[in-house]
Amino acid sequence: MSDTEQAFTAEERAAMKDRAQEVRRARRGKASPEDDLRDLLAKIDELPEPERTTALRIHAIVTAAAPQLAPKLWYGMPGWAKGGKNLVFFQSATKFRTRYATLGFNDVARLDDGDAWSTAYAIAALTPEVETRIAELVRRAVG
Repeated sequence: MSDTEQAFTAEERAAMKDRAQEVRRARRGKASPEDDLRDLLAKIDELPEPERTTALRIHAIVTAAAPQLAPKLWYGMPGWAKGGKNLVFFQSATKFRTRYATLGFNDVARLDDGDAWSTAYAIAALTPEVETRIAELVRRAVG
């Protein structure tokens, strides 16, 4: 077994392969916004419940809060980009065998708050308060 195989789980290696495929597709210029949306919704549809419903709802929240963001897959997970760079993403707990799903923000997100700030949030349940918080974070992240 190679060092890489020992360092990464099968799920992490699959996500890296997904990302490499996403980059190759983008470089070829073959993905239209419609294709990207279709791919994102197809990935969400592959998720088991209750994550499928959570991811669909997050997609609706992100789209409503920041319609200028473009749906794009990010390591095989739903993501939304600004200017071609991934800004926010949803990470499945089931796929990565973690305790909770995660809503994450990349460094292009304008969440700066002093010398330290959160860039990932555990999503245990989508209550009205959590939905409001997600919308606020996305609006703030877009800047």
